Amino acid sequence: MPLKTVGTIAIPNAAGSEFDHAAFDAKSRRVFIAHTARDCIEVIDHDAGRHLATLPGFPGVAGAVADDGQILATNRGSASVAWLDAVTLETRAVFKTGGRPNGAVIVARSGLGIAACIGVDGETPTLQLFGLRDHKHVSIDLPGRPRWCVTDAEAGRVFLAIREPSMVLVARLPDLGAVTHWKIPSSGAHGLDIDHSRGRLYVACDDSTLVEMNSASGEVTNVWPIGGPPDVTFFNPVTGLVHVAIGEPGLVDSIDPRNGHATRTVTGAGAHTTALVAPDQLYVISPAHGGVLVLSDT
Repeated sequence: MPLKTVGTIAIPNAAGSEFDHAAFDAKSRRVFIAHTARDCIEVIDHDAGRHLATLPGFPGVAGAVADDGQILATNRGSASVAWLDAVTLETRAVFKTGGRPNGAVIVARSGLGIAACIGVDGETPTLQLFGLRDHKHVSIDLPGRPRWCVTDAEAGRVFLAIREPSMVLVARLPDLGAVTHWKIPSSGAHGLDIDHSRGRLYVACDDSTLVEMNSASGEVTNVWPIGGPPDVTFFNPVTGLVHVAIGEPGLVDSIDPRNGHATRTVTGAGAHTTALVAPDQLYVISPAHGGVLVLSDT
């Protein structure tokens, strides 16, 4: 059965706007949403089910990630990443990056922020690491345009989806060393998440497929069709489902990788980004709904 709609949450100036990657912070119980078209971050109080704040000053914000009360946001419009406190909503620091930072990771316990930068005007794409407290900076060149990235459970490796040549790039943390390239059989690697318990990566690709890979070896273990070119992809460790947002025509495809069973939920045109609020909800950021469409993931 499709995911069940349990409500909506209005966001100011959301109708007809453009959003990007969002994240739930379990410590503050808040969802942070990149409101790209308005150069701001929208904050949702999950427990109250309402919009809490609009944080201005994030030019072309492309994504927000969260870990243990800390937020990292990538600002394409100013070639920077911002480090925020999820409770006070204050910006702790801003770090300059390469052009058009896109995918991101924050590891609170290690004090690390990671940004995958597309580059501008012929600039080579890069993967950049920042010591949030000690201001350490490491950068490596990438073989193609970066999309999203995640780390393993120990934060000993980072995995990055590269559009073309379609692959997952793997680098050691905290120095971005020991780089390997895991090529995949589908074109346009895009959305990415990881199942830490089973050791599986899930890569949603532009050719309308979802690829499952062994996160230790890079072996491709499954490929499933999805309903169109994807964007944000989340794995829910509680339900075991992989959710893939597809902006056109406006869908969420949910696949159970244990048996390949798939369901499809109609959302709204342009609803290409989501936030997983484990254990049981998926936020779909939908301009057609004027904010957040809240789905039950049970």
